[in-house]
Amino acid sequence: MNIKAVIWDLDGTLLNTLDDLAASVNAALAMNGMPLRSTEEVRAFVGNGIRNLMIRAVPGGEANPAFDKALEDFIRHYGAHSRDRTRPYDGILEMLDRLSAAGVKHAIVSNKIDFAVKALSRAYFGERMCAAIGDDPSRARKPAPDSVLAAMREMGVTAQETVYVGDSDVDVLTARNAGVPCVAVLWGFRDEACLRAAGAGRLAHTPDELREIIGRL
Repeated sequence: MNIKAVIWDLDGTLLNTLDDLAASVNAALAMNGMPLRSTEEVRAFVGNGIRNLMIRAVPGGEANPAFDKALEDFIRHYGAHSRDRTRPYDGILEMLDRLSAAGVKHAIVSNKIDFAVKALSRAYFGERMCAAIGDDPSRARKPAPDSVLAAMREMGVTAQETVYVGDSDVDVLTARNAGVPCVAVLWGFRDEACLRAAGAGRLAHTPDELREIIGRL
């Protein structure tokens, strides 16, 4: 195996966070007298950070006079309820441990707000992650490469030794912008057509298949 580090997207890749995200979106909308969104709508909204999530969820987006309050209500609710129903996808922990045993390092890079990324990483992955990097004003969010490059520096690896794994078109673009290979997973928030349209060339249906693909890189 030539790969020494895997950088992981979080939502839809390592963790199934959809139910908790949808619950917090709808809690914020309800607090502000706005119509609720279905879980499938929220699935389509995620991937570009919480502000963009709420721009899509709030009627009229940022032009709505109550937008800023709805965003604040979402952040507050999600901070208290981000682990109510969130769980790792089946086979994820075992796959991480098998890659670690082969000498591979791990980091998370997500467009989720930074405090939530760090809290979820600690809660679900313990010491498995060398870094957990979320959305922070000091860095451009994905698909800009900034966070991926920061994670590589923390792990002391090069682009040739790194692979990025995610479930969305944003992740495919992020890997391309960072100059690292990408593997897209099919159990997350985007379907195969979306991933292929973004340029994904390597697709994994299961964590075991993903581990095999990484082993061939």
